[in-house]
Amino acid sequence: MVFTAVQDAPLRNTGQIKLHSEEHFAGMRKAGQIAAGCLDMLTEHVKEGVTTEHLDNLAREYALDHGATPACIFYRGYRHTVCTSINHVVCHGIPAARALRPGDIVNIDVTVIVDGWHGDTSRMYAVPPVKRKAMRLMDLTYSAMQAGMEAARVGNHLGDIGASIQNMVEAERCSVVRDFCGHGVGRVFHDAPNILHFGRPGDGPALRAGMFFTIEPMVNLGKAAVGILPDGWTSVTRDRSLSAQYEHSVGITETGLEVFTKSPAGIDQPHKLAAVEG
Repeated sequence: MVFTAVQDAPLRNTGQIKLHSEEHFAGMRKAGQIAAGCLDMLTEHVKEGVTTEHLDNLAREYALDHGATPACIFYRGYRHTVCTSINHVVCHGIPAARALRPGDIVNIDVTVIVDGWHGDTSRMYAVPPVKRKAMRLMDLTYSAMQAGMEAARVGNHLGDIGASIQNMVEAERCSVVRDFCGHGVGRVFHDAPNILHFGRPGDGPALRAGMFFTIEPMVNLGKAAVGILPDGWTSVTRDRSLSAQYEHSVGITETGLEVFTKSPAGIDQPHKLAAVEG
């Protein structure tokens, strides 16, 4: 695998892993905090009767009000600011007039551009009361993302991230989605390297300081197989089992890992605010 300093790299995915400077970390912090603040803002609005279309409008207004550009609008023909993936939707759910109902779980995924840098993050929300199995799935997904981040250290390899996630998920008899992965991020929305959420320790390129990427495991309560709906975007579990996802944008440092999209309000796990059905 070839690494390249970002100042010498074109603003597109060349397949080479870009290495960033401290100045670029500052850019990612700013973008990441606006994206995270957007998800903080949406927390109080995720409730029974609210449409995902309304959540999308709120997110767009928040981004523009904070000097950011929604990255997904017009991206490959997409027309919305966020993706809203409900229940058995794995990812890329399209906001619509569908109102949230009690028991729903929903992933909201937002990416904003600030001064050319992309802040990309998602969290799980729930409309109470939710079933215990749904809460367990969301708890596991967050923990799996954390396990992947703990493995993202200089001296480890990309395979260590995937193995940490896979081992935790499969030990709980759930499944890691293999059709989608994390990705390099920075001035390019989807860049090298691909961050698989399964794998073997020691496989893949070594992790180096200056690498930026997302860790975003999708975990199914049932089997891993997914399908794409006719809209060309929405991915669903083939067995109709519940799916959950959490995502952070991160940067590798000489001493550890920096999380660019940590919640400013401390609401990193909004799903925990929901009451559980007995």
